Amino acid sequence: MLEIEQKFANANFAAIEKRLAEWNARRGEEHTEADHYFNAPDRDFARTDEAFRLRRVGSANFLTYKGPKHPGDVKIRTELEIPLRDGDEAAEQFMQLLAHLGYRAVAVVRKHRRMYHLERGGFALAVCLDEVEKLGRFAEVEILTADEQVEAARSILAEIASELGLTNLERRSYLSLLLASIPGERPA
Repeated sequence: MLEIEQKFANANFAAIEKRLAEWNARRGEEHTEADHYFNAPDRDFARTDEAFRLRRVGSANFLTYKGPKHPGDVKIRTELEIPLRDGDEAAEQFMQLLAHLGYRAVAVVRKHRRMYHLERGGFALAVCLDEVEKLGRFAEVEILTADEQVEAARSILAEIASELGLTNLERRSYLSLLLASIPGERPA
């Protein structure tokens, strides 16, 4: 599957939620996430434009790989997410396994996320309102789709973002933004 996404900084959550309510968007889950990012022993993910993380949502654990981004304003990349066993012990064991294999912990991105779901043009869309620790408020609009639907999904995504009044496009990942905010760190 391809993740097709746009992220916007300084999002006005109240205005976005008002518009989503007018569209009868379904309010999804609200939760806090801790994304533990790792770098590989055989290549630098910052250079290859990949991402590898362990996401913690409450007691749930997910392993996520994101491939290199395609060029352009809309972020398009391969995304694979695999659920792991729940619980702190499982997360700790997995991080120990990665360390034994030579993976290096890079940073942890923490955010509080509210999700909304709607359909447009035959696509299921997610709108995420993120309060990211140390970075601020962001809105993400996302579609997961097959390769052959990329152009149609890109068009729908741009339409939704415009109708939500989202204008402050941010192409960098939360990890890159966080690392850029730390003196002496190299953005990923």
